Amino acid sequence: MVTATPTQTGGSGPDAVAERAWSRHSPRERWTRLAVMALVAGAAFWSLSTINVFWPWLWDAPQQMGDLFGRMVPPDFTQWRGIAWALVETVNIATIATFLAVFLSLPVALIAAQNTTPNKATLWLGRFILVSSRSVNTIIWALLFVAVFGPGVLAGILAIIFRSLGFLGKLVGEAIEEIDRKPIEALEATGASRMKILLYGVVPQVMPTFFAVSILRWDINLRESTVLGLVGAGGIGIILQGAIDTFAWQTVATILLAIIVLVLAGEAVAAWLRKKVI
Repeated sequence: MVTATPTQTGGSGPDAVAERAWSRHSPRERWTRLAVMALVAGAAFWSLSTINVFWPWLWDAPQQMGDLFGRMVPPDFTQWRGIAWALVETVNIATIATFLAVFLSLPVALIAAQNTTPNKATLWLGRFILVSSRSVNTIIWALLFVAVFGPGVLAGILAIIFRSLGFLGKLVGEAIEEIDRKPIEALEATGASRMKILLYGVVPQVMPTFFAVSILRWDINLRESTVLGLVGAGGIGIILQGAIDTFAWQTVATILLAIIVLVLAGEAVAAWLRKKVI
């Protein structure tokens, strides 16, 4: 509880207590906060005015969603064999892409870390690879590789590899920069080569992070691979797009349920792997 004391003029009434009342923000800070909130509100209003929202569709959205979900009931399980095979293909895309991305990210992480990169040129090269990989969404990578290699699983695998490279390289590189220097200095004092310093001084310290990040990325890739088929890059997204195009809403419901089950299973497997490996 904040207590108030009389002012120096000797007053002891309510006015004197009010003068000494505690305030969290000064008048200048309050005006600054109000100005910032007004600026944010103005930016939000300007953004809404530039995207040309068709408001009648927005107000009608709950009714349309109810009608759409009504068409999905009951789900149609007659196509379960094709859906199951597409799920297997989706898991294979995520697993193969993550496995390859993990190994490709290791040299990138080493040259992107300040304490293991050979020189500034390799440091900026590693940083450029990490930034360029993370700047492009997986769907954009998939569109690019579908245009180059044609529709199919290969385009999906390459899209996830190129997207995962920046994620894995950045986190592993940051883990390398945060390692304890004492084992490194001990190895250097014994005259160990650069390769032995990496193997016995750097790698043991980053292995927990390496496994944790790899498992996390596999879980993320499993979710992303479910939508790659929407642009022709393989997986369950292909039959989902086909069902939507033919207005087979009951089949769409079955596919969505299958995707939810797949994601939940992937989450359980990832949690189990973390307990076993880390």
